[in-house]
Amino acid sequence: MPAGPTRSRTIARSGRLSVDQDTPTEAPEPAETAEAQAPDLESAGPEATVESFADLGVMPGLVSALTARGITVPFPVQQMAIPVALTGTDMIGQARTGTGKTLAFGLPLLQRIVSPDEVDYDDLAAPGKPQALVICPTRELALQVATDLETASTDRPMRVQVIYGGRAYEPQLEALNAGVDVVVGTPGRLLDLARQRQLDLGHVKVVVLDEADEMLDLGFLADVETLLAMTPELRQTMLFSATMPSDVITLARRYMRHPVNVRAESPDENATVPTTAQFVYRAHRMDKEEILARILQAENRGLVMMFARTKRQTQSIADELKARGFSVAAVHGDVNQQGREKALASFRSGKVTVLLATDVAARGIDVEGVTHVVNVSCPEDEKTYLHRIGRTGRAGASGVAVTLVDWEDMARWSAINTALGLPYPDPPETYSTSEHLYHDLGIPPGTTGMVPGVTRTPVEARSDSGGSRRGSSSGGRGSSGGRGSGGGRGSSSGRSSGSRSGGSSRSGTTSSTSEPAAPSGSEAGQAGTPRKRRRRRTRGGSSAGAAGQPAGGSGATNDD
Repeated sequence: MPAGPTRSRTIARSGRLSVDQDTPTEAPEPAETAEAQAPDLESAGPEATVESFADLGVMPGLVSALTARGITVPFPVQQMAIPVALTGTDMIGQARTGTGKTLAFGLPLLQRIVSPDEVDYDDLAAPGKPQALVICPTRELALQVATDLETASTDRPMRVQVIYGGRAYEPQLEALNAGVDVVVGTPGRLLDLARQRQLDLGHVKVVVLDEADEMLDLGFLADVETLLAMTPELRQTMLFSATMPSDVITLARRYMRHPVNVRAESPDENATVPTTAQFVYRAHRMDKEEILARILQAENRGLVMMFARTKRQTQSIADELKARGFSVAAVHGDVNQQGREKALASFRSGKVTVLLATDVAARGIDVEGVTHVVNVSCPEDEKTYLHRIGRTGRAGASGVAVTLVDWEDMARWSAINTALGLPYPDPPETYSTSEHLYHDLGIPPGTTGMVPGVTRTPVEARSDSGGSRRGSSSGGRGSSGGRGSGGGRGSSSGRSSGSRSGGSSRSGTTSSTSEPAAPSGSEAGQAGTPRKRRRRRTRGGSSAGAAGQPAGGSGATNDD
């Protein structure tokens, strides 16, 4: 007997999933029916052929909207999930990222609620109040889900409102007051508006928890439970996730009634998408930027997403690749929401072809044309690895995933490799000049770390962006390129002729000279006959003359 349906029955019969006393007696029937159907759905799996969404029971208005966008044949997870969800049964959907989970719950959700242009709309208990709620872990995923729902409801107008933090309250409040049908949002802002009584969840028919495992990993369990408690008991709850850790199962047992577990592949199938070619290399951190620059010049390279571990590393690599001539944008925690949306919009339009991101953007970025995903640093665990490389090879397309592992991260990578059953236990040591790197990724021979035609070096780019603080002729410590007048720390005049003092007070005008052996002309004119002075540093930063005179004589001031 397949493992999926067996686990489905186990979840339904153990734990707190009993029907409440006020539940109608016929409520268990859909669960029993769906439970009986689950083995057929899963055993058929991808082998079951369906011509169109209409064959699954999707209404014509939704089918026509999808057809207009060229979406005609449902994917396996959609073939199995949509018929079950249309019956109103609670459901747990598990499938690899990039296999079409959004429409798997989005189409039943849109079909089960009443559109404002239908005659039954005025008969609702509270017209204009949300009828469906989709909770997402990240802002980027919420925006993507809302966009997909709006696309599917083009011919059946629905008011879909996305709610998330980092944006002003007023536009979101205005939309809620005007009336909405579907609310898609992140837990924090949803709970905030609900507590302010601006978001009424008392009439929600369908609740969807998208990417539930990530939601719990980010610490949103308490917020999600509070939001679920604000919705009616007799709602339909659908939970979708790429992985199914114990915390997600516990959440399902607590808030779902007899859920049907739908899997898009057999339990022993590889968790990664088959159309994604994976390459793992052991690379030195000092050579990674050179390797990345060559990967970006591979043949048939389209849009590229790169993931780094920290915000600083993300921004540093983005700046370096820009200096090498690549079109790059960065998305991380130090970038405000407006900047994130602008970067993602440029990436989707192709204006920017490389997107550097931390794991904050690992989910919800569903962009067509992403051919390569590069893990600049080793992911934290196997779940992070799956979600990162899931940005390519989506919807049946092919893709390339490259992971660069530092020597100190080999233990972490070994754990990921074992957990996912990958055949890369010992990644080959790889440098930017390694022949197998060029061969594996289709990099033309002779490719360098610069875009052809770009003449600036990365060092020059840093100087242009930040300025040479020590070597500038004005406003710096030295008058002609160094700390002292002669450009070196040990020159005879040291700081006195071209540093902060310059023969005047700290706020005065700094004199400029380039002679290392003779005192500056301005000092000679102001103090009389020039004399050769020796200078020594003290712990307090002051300097004294050769005869032991205190600092502060002609042309000398304290450095404090």
